[in-house]
Amino acid sequence: MAIIHRATISPTKLELLEEWLGDDLVGDGELTQVGSYRFDDPDGEVGIEALLVTRGGPVRQAALTYRAEPLEGADDHLITTMEHSVLGRRWIYDAQGDPVALAAYARALAGRQEQAPLEIWDGDTFVDTRQPTVVLSVMNRAESPDGLDVRLGTDLADLDASGPALHARWDGGEGIVAST
Repeated sequence: MAIIHRATISPTKLELLEEWLGDDLVGDGELTQVGSYRFDDPDGEVGIEALLVTRGGPVRQAALTYRAEPLEGADDHLITTMEHSVLGRRWIYDAQGDPVALAAYARALAGRQEQAPLEIWDGDTFVDTRQPTVVLSVMNRAESPDGLDVRLGTDLADLDASGPALHARWDGGEGIVAST
């Protein structure tokens, strides 16, 4: 399960996406989140989250990982650091460059990992569960996660659904968020 803490974060996720996605964000107006989904890291160390956002134009995906320490050899994929009022400093990476995220997506493409259920916690107290705002389904399931070359899309129209693919559905839209 993905634990969502009632916390203050700086920068906010939308602030870091404004900076990171920059010119990829087409349209006018304020950046808004239309949905998100998460995967669990089997070791419980890395947060894996994808946010679907728009500025009034096409919906874009930002697949991120959250780590308590820098990921060795992944400086090119580091987006920023974030201060989290419960968890402390977090290193935020583009999930395309994080082996833990890529392994989770590969397992999902093979039908061996579901998106994570969402639990809300306030400190050490369980508060509630949250319904997902994005629902994933596997298309053309891979036989095995081993050796899959996973592609995570920012532009959801760019991914090929002829092979194994993850299809996402959210309020008002749908698209392919990962493929091989």
